[in-house]
Amino acid sequence: MHRIPRRWRLTVTARGFATLAPEGKKLPQTYIEKIVQKYAVDLPQGKTVRAGDYVMIRPEHVMSHDNTGPIISKFKSIGATSIHNPKQPVFTLDHDVQNKSDKNLMKYASIEVFARQHGVDFYPAGRGIGHQILVEEGYAFPHTMTVASDSHSNMYGGVGCVGTPIVRTDGAALWATGKTWWQVPRMVKVELKGRLPKGVTGKDVIVALCGTFNQDEVLNAAIEFVGDGIPSLGVDERLAIANMTTEWGALAGVFPVDQTLLNWYESAIQKLETRTFNIPMSISIPAPPEHPRLNRRRLKRIEKSPITSDLDAYYSAHLTFDLSTLVPHVSGPNSVKVSTPLPVLEEKRIPIQKAYLVSCTNSRASDLAAAAEVMKGQFVAPGVEFYVAAASSNVQAESERRGDWDTLVAAGAKVLPAGCGPCIGLGTGLLEEGETGISATNRNYKGRMGHPKAQAYLASPAVVAASAIKGYIASPESLDQATLPPYDGLKVSYSSASPSSSKSAANETVELIQGFPSVFSGPLLFAPQDNLNTDGIYPGKYTYQDDMTLEQQAKVVMENYDPTFASTVAQLLPAPASTPRAVGEPKLGAVLVAGYNFGTGSSREQAATALKSAGVPIVLAGSFGDIFKRNAINNGLVCMECPELVSDLTELFAKDGKRGQGGKDGKLTVEPQWTVSVSMTDGTVSVQTPEGPRTYQVKPVGASVQDLWICGGLEGYVLRSIRSQAQ
Repeated sequence: MHRIPRRWRLTVTARGFATLAPEGKKLPQTYIEKIVQKYAVDLPQGKTVRAGDYVMIRPEHVMSHDNTGPIISKFKSIGATSIHNPKQPVFTLDHDVQNKSDKNLMKYASIEVFARQHGVDFYPAGRGIGHQILVEEGYAFPHTMTVASDSHSNMYGGVGCVGTPIVRTDGAALWATGKTWWQVPRMVKVELKGRLPKGVTGKDVIVALCGTFNQDEVLNAAIEFVGDGIPSLGVDERLAIANMTTEWGALAGVFPVDQTLLNWYESAIQKLETRTFNIPMSISIPAPPEHPRLNRRRLKRIEKSPITSDLDAYYSAHLTFDLSTLVPHVSGPNSVKVSTPLPVLEEKRIPIQKAYLVSCTNSRASDLAAAAEVMKGQFVAPGVEFYVAAASSNVQAESERRGDWDTLVAAGAKVLPAGCGPCIGLGTGLLEEGETGISATNRNYKGRMGHPKAQAYLASPAVVAASAIKGYIASPESLDQATLPPYDGLKVSYSSASPSSSKSAANETVELIQGFPSVFSGPLLFAPQDNLNTDGIYPGKYTYQDDMTLEQQAKVVMENYDPTFASTVAQLLPAPASTPRAVGEPKLGAVLVAGYNFGTGSSREQAATALKSAGVPIVLAGSFGDIFKRNAINNGLVCMECPELVSDLTELFAKDGKRGQGGKDGKLTVEPQWTVSVSMTDGTVSVQTPEGPRTYQVKPVGASVQDLWICGGLEGYVLRSIRSQAQ
């Protein structure tokens, strides 16, 4: 197992806050920043989109799957009756496709009815996994931005499309208005050098990356892959790598649009052009109808107008990874942060009971072919169950045409329908207590693929197939160990940018929308805790009590972290939290300061609404869990990162100067008798202490977040948009 030295570990650095370029000068941008600029709406004149900015986006498409049902409910509850742009949403039923119960079939039928009523593109159960469909059907396409209500939308980066996840409220907002907000993540450059040795795959690359850089180096970042090693990576390998940047912690993972990718699209379009004929096309035979998204006109536009990162674009970190020094790797057990060279693991002869070749990560035609090559003339070992599901019906048809599908079945593979299935713990073939499984999927979290007392490993399709044959984690016979580099010779490097490395201009002010407070002010409360999760903020036992009022939520906020928190806030506030604020007055309330990754964990919205209802209008932290931040902003709770303030408070008030043990006085929530004022125009954080004033800096929030706050959150924003359209 490779562990990155401490000297390489990430130190988060904030770039300058200005995004308005000096007159006549364009600020440099990364590829991702340029694509977001293309899809951003309502930008101030002259604004250049940079990492850290909050922007309103109108993505090319928004995909939802089995969770379309809850989004429909949310859509209707906010008063929406029509889809803003029916060509933007895409519905793909893929998660629980093995479930033939009346309840599930009724749910699927209701989603299809809604799609037909509103003219939305719909792909039924059995057509395949949504992410694969979006690539196959051109919804995810180079130089575009497409989002999905699913964490593995990162996969679209394999074809040069900026793909990123959203939550269900965002989905409803996009249906109703065509827009939602996004904070552009910090940018990380991952440079892939050299060429993979024979028998080493893209899956090995991302498994090794997750296990080597496993100290949150890319957490909540947008990754751009660069380097001379990329042209040799096929598109299927790029899709697998981009897919698992989600497990690595990133919000996007994007490969460049190069000749390899363009050739891949050329081949795909050629197949479409001859799809209705089994004979060579004659000039007298009309061509098939042009595909609405995969067509030559669209491809030519990409070729004629390339988009690349500027040479002086700013990245918060730079990782290098020498592909030529990589050997096959296996992830786990039960964690993607642990990866082990296959030669090391194979010596242990770890027995398996189940093997899986399923999911959007590694069930494309090339993956099935790699597994079939290993299994040709072989049989699945006694006591082992080997499950196979194609990423889509198109993939299965291609695999059948090549003969690979029949080879897998003849070897003893158990066929599942195209869909997610065991990867998310649904349907047939789940891991039982005490069993060990190896899978070509993307996640091996404890209990995800079955029983929490099972062991799950991740590997490439060829390694999964070889393990199914031998009955233990093993390499394929075709893998020549003698030609591989030393398993402990992986060459990597990591560097993070210092504040002086940023190319951004000096701090500047932002324009405030009328009605948004110029200042948030109040007494400071400090929670000296990193990774304070949503269960600590809002206990799970209340999550599904749908009749809990906001006042009741406020009384139990932070109960699992500090049962006295709600009463402490109530005693500090000069007036009830619901007291109206006159226009132009500061927004008063308790200012909560917490450690890093605040709000990590589940996606419960109440973690945000409970804090806001208790009288906390703003949270300052070292960093935030991304889904919490989305829910917070969607509900009008302001979140800002101020690591310097967190550092000072930790040194002065945390027990032993470390977060995680409460304050020096034993209290979990520290009251340092400080008062804070946060300027929304320039991001100045003014702190009044008994010893004198202190000043810090945060990045001011943009117009999109301000507008959401004024509307009371995203639902209010949607309602306003609907009413505006009706007038």
